Amino acid sequence: MKNGERIFSLRGERFLSVDALRGFDMLWILGAGEALRRLLMIFTNPLPGGVEAQFDHAEWIGFTAWDIIMPLFLFIVGTSMPVALSKRLSRGDSKRSLYLHTLRRVCILWILGMVAQGNLLGLDPSKFFFYSNTLQAIAAGYLVSTVLILNTGIIAQLGSIIVMLVSYWLLLVLVPVPGHGAGVLTPAGNLAMYVDTLMLGRFRDGTHYTWILSSLGFASTVMLGVMSGHILLRGKGPRGKILSLAGAGCGCVALGLVWSGCFPIIKHIWTGSFVLFSAGICFLLLAFFYWLIDVRGFTKWAFPLRVAGMNSIVAYLLTGVTEAVLAENGAMSGGPAAGFLAALGVLSGLWLVLYGMYRKKVFVRI
Repeated sequence: MKNGERIFSLRGERFLSVDALRGFDMLWILGAGEALRRLLMIFTNPLPGGVEAQFDHAEWIGFTAWDIIMPLFLFIVGTSMPVALSKRLSRGDSKRSLYLHTLRRVCILWILGMVAQGNLLGLDPSKFFFYSNTLQAIAAGYLVSTVLILNTGIIAQLGSIIVMLVSYWLLLVLVPVPGHGAGVLTPAGNLAMYVDTLMLGRFRDGTHYTWILSSLGFASTVMLGVMSGHILLRGKGPRGKILSLAGAGCGCVALGLVWSGCFPIIKHIWTGSFVLFSAGICFLLLAFFYWLIDVRGFTKWAFPLRVAGMNSIVAYLLTGVTEAVLAENGAMSGGPAAGFLAALGVLSGLWLVLYGMYRKKVFVRI
């Protein structure tokens, strides 16, 4: 592969768009989001409430631009899975070896999730949380998706998404929570939070995010990404792939909005409507990136994105540096211009770290 790059390849086609989209996702949390926010504040300070809200997660019900970052990361993991597993099977790897590889990857992602949260290396038992990070959500979704891909066909995989989403919905609306009743979707009264509190105890992170039952949603997001990988793998020509991706995106967005009428879009507990709505946006982003980069050939502008995308695990782990440096220098509370320069500087510095790894052909793969 050219320059040691990990290029998403299907039947002789080369898909730079997948790594570029993954890198696009990572750059926002490496400092691009804060840099854009501060740049806008130079012209309008304070920002209008609706604009300012897009740079943070929705407080509970609803969806903001910032809410797409985590589901996009999970979705792109799924996009690459059909090809990655097919490649291993075609070169003679047994299912047993693939399961062992999957378990190894799940364990590493789980440990890295603890590192990313700062509760493993801090050596403070009071801050040790077992399940509380994006990388662990990826691990859960990856495990379920591997089992489904290796043992079922596309139709059954699609059916599994429906089963997981509907099952999660029925659990949340039908199973009563002591002291609250059934179908309560408040931060304190929802079943997913009750299960986390009951099973994780003091090892829960204390936020309003839920993880154990929400793993059904995480797996569904990864599996919807798997569906996008099938489209890229089996779609008839560029036009057919773009139309299929865009159609899936519009369909998921519409279904998510309709379902939100009785099952609100809530990222914190990863509701089914949130899964579908966010996955729809992911499908549309992938369709756009595929059209622009792989079909139209605009590849040079995507190079900075691909550098980050080809070392996404390292990029994700570096996000803690962004927060720490900006907070240490008071940039988060400084003026718009100072904040913009600080965020841009941190983003540039971290990207150069990733570029150095790219130049030396160092790609951290699990």
